[in-house]
Amino acid sequence: MKTRYSFGGDEHIFVECDEEMSLEAFFKGMSITTALKEAQIKGVTEICPANASFQVRFNPDIISPDAMLAELQKLEAAAQSAPSTLQTRIIEVPVFYNDPWTHETGQRFRERHQDPTSTDIEYTARINNLGGVDGFVKAHSGAPWFVSMVGFVAGLPFLYQMVDRSRQIQSPKYLRPRTDTPRLTVGHGGCFGCIYSVRGAGGYQMFGITPMPIYDPAQETPYLRDFMCLFKPGDIVKWKPIDRAEYDHTVAEVDAGRWMPRIAPVTFSLAEFQADIDGTNARIMEALNAH
Repeated sequence: MKTRYSFGGDEHIFVECDEEMSLEAFFKGMSITTALKEAQIKGVTEICPANASFQVRFNPDIISPDAMLAELQKLEAAAQSAPSTLQTRIIEVPVFYNDPWTHETGQRFRERHQDPTSTDIEYTARINNLGGVDGFVKAHSGAPWFVSMVGFVAGLPFLYQMVDRSRQIQSPKYLRPRTDTPRLTVGHGGCFGCIYSVRGAGGYQMFGITPMPIYDPAQETPYLRDFMCLFKPGDIVKWKPIDRAEYDHTVAEVDAGRWMPRIAPVTFSLAEFQADIDGTNARIMEALNAH
């Protein structure tokens, strides 16, 4: 698909990189938005990246809509010949799969689910032919995930599994949304994973819960003192399965201000990933062992 540009009133340009999500589309949008940020074009006030698109807000009194469009098209042309590499970080996220809190919530809303007789994780394991809950946990936590965008509510990351499309976990949203989802629920809808940063409504399947805060507007959590939201587009996530004892211990350590997530810097190459998906993922995840 040719990149599609659309004006949104006098102050916005919406850019679609592709009609469907892929790492290639994500990389294209990331390259253009990164170049736009570095260019420091006068009049640009906001840059909002999304899964396979992005939106730019600008001041038309400083830069006209046509001039803004021309600048974006120049950046797109330059991005096509730029190296497809990204200096980023991998973050390990502990997950208590099949926890009692998301299970209880799911049971309260079974009439809104595709299969009221099974849990969300059982249903998703079955429709993806993963051989039950254990097979699901292995598939879900066995490969890294890209943070493709942050939004919907403050600090909520959308995550895209870094495997061949035929191996990606897919699961539809609830038939009707829930009016409740526990804070820090690990969810999934379509091909996207997420972590619910706050308690609230939601329609994604619920697989577990993390003890790791990812959003703190008071910025009292030690690793969130520089910025209230942990994730940013381009981050890579590695899920770590934990049991109830480790979950309770981590919650206590977080509450005491002693717990810090495992984070390591990594270089991601789209070309290397396309040539050897499993080898690239193994190298990226190994970076956590050095920190």
